[in-house]
Amino acid sequence: MTEVCPRQAPVGAQPGAGGVDRGPVWRWLLPVWGVVAAFVAVTLVRSHQVGIPLRDPHGAILRSRVALSLGIFLVLVLLDVAVRAHRRGRRPWQVRDLLRHRWTSRRLLLALSGLLAYHLVYFCYHNLKSWDVLNRPRDQLLLDWDRWLFLGHSPAVLLHELLGTHLAAYVLMVVYESFSTLVSVAVVAAVVFPERVRDGYVLIVAGIWIWILGTLSYYAIPSLGPFHGAPGEFTDLPHTMIQDTQSRYMAQRAHFLANPQAPDAFAQVSAFASLHVGVLTVLWLSARHYRLRWTFRVLTLDVVVTCVATVYLGWHFFVDDLAGLFIGALAVLLGIRMIRPGRARAQAAPALVGEAS
Repeated sequence: MTEVCPRQAPVGAQPGAGGVDRGPVWRWLLPVWGVVAAFVAVTLVRSHQVGIPLRDPHGAILRSRVALSLGIFLVLVLLDVAVRAHRRGRRPWQVRDLLRHRWTSRRLLLALSGLLAYHLVYFCYHNLKSWDVLNRPRDQLLLDWDRWLFLGHSPAVLLHELLGTHLAAYVLMVVYESFSTLVSVAVVAAVVFPERVRDGYVLIVAGIWIWILGTLSYYAIPSLGPFHGAPGEFTDLPHTMIQDTQSRYMAQRAHFLANPQAPDAFAQVSAFASLHVGVLTVLWLSARHYRLRWTFRVLTLDVVVTCVATVYLGWHFFVDDLAGLFIGALAVLLGIRMIRPGRARAQAAPALVGEAS
């Protein structure tokens, strides 16, 4: 299926072997690492202020996710090369030559650099999010905003009345829980499938910015979510892993507040803005930027259903979703501006497996 019609790059801007720009990489790569370094510095300063060291509980935030990304990277690289070889009619013994040509040391270093930058920011984000529970929650403010927007009604209760409180709960739970898998694959795919790694950095940098902007929103309005601020609105929902996770997050918060110096003290609950919505908005608008029409359509539905799920299940206020949409769009804009500034930049779209000719 022909899904993407890549625009041609200006003369002199075509990628060389391995799909890597032959121009000075530092002009666009250094600003990316400058943002990462600044966010790491802010995290270290905040760590000193609260007197709590950076933590990676059970390796789940940094070590395990880096390992997962490397595994996904290997699988997608092999898939990409296999599809390219098939399209070009290569013999099985010629696949190795195609792999060497595409994955030069330069391309490999750029790809791994992008993934490392992303995971460092994600690690800092989680630590800053954990320390945000030291600030007083302002859930009542968000509850009041939701009531005002819905003329005195709770949007969660309205959704329960509209969709029911049984089958919809399970469907929305599955959609909500698919988030981590989707994002893990999409971030790696961004540096594997494009003809130029630089094009994939648009999504990587947008991903970096969404975690930074999300952290700012957490500190602007600390909150826990409607499942805590208005628990009575969710008593009719069936008991699923959602309630178990919410209970675990509140237990983590209580443990952290009771003994923040404990080695295992780490909190993971914040509501404003919804980064489920924010990150999916990044993927959604990135698909539009890359002109992946079918991916864009599928993600449009995913964003809408996730917005419903966050409110229905009690994770977020409606205004959290609005904020998530806004900072997601802003993150993509920053990604485009940082990686492909000016009209003279190449406009080649990524050739994703199954979506490009």
